Amino acid sequence: MIQTNKVVKLEYELYIDGEEAGKEELMERMTAEAPLVYCHGIGMMLQKFEDNLEGKDAGDAFDFVVAKEDAYGEYDERGVLELDKKLFCIDGVFDNERVQVGAIVPMNTTDGQIVKAQVVEITDDKVTIDLNHPFAGEDLHFIGKILEVRDVTEGELKALRHEGGCGGCGGCGGGNCGEGDCGSCGGCQ
Repeated sequence: MIQTNKVVKLEYELYIDGEEAGKEELMERMTAEAPLVYCHGIGMMLQKFEDNLEGKDAGDAFDFVVAKEDAYGEYDERGVLELDKKLFCIDGVFDNERVQVGAIVPMNTTDGQIVKAQVVEITDDKVTIDLNHPFAGEDLHFIGKILEVRDVTEGELKALRHEGGCGGCGGCGGGNCGEGDCGSCGGCQ
């Protein structure tokens, strides 16, 4: 049963309202071959997403909507910024490889935090970025199925708390690697 400190594997389709009234648009699909895997109850997912899955078991289907207020909030026009193109230069040369319309680029805030921004326009001297989440202003409709529910391992919990080790990529047996290279497993796998 899904509860705090359980690893959940699921497949789903995520829909938002489409351009045409009454029609939803598919925005994201996680399949059984490439499922979403997360640790429940520790803040990895939207709270209302987790609330809707709480208590379900492997094999259970789900169909629910997370309102925009409980997802990524309203779209905020103040999150669209026009910046000098020189901010995107490396050694005096504009970074054409990474900074393209539609690309997600990391940006540093004034207090040193890294945020993701989407490039929406590039002109001769400016780059316009959007700091809003791509689903800001949208209700999120999830339809899917729970594939697996299991206990989280100590290694996974350590990795999620950033205490070292890979936390379960499989290359080191799911424990504290120390010397092995686990690549990008990142915790619950």
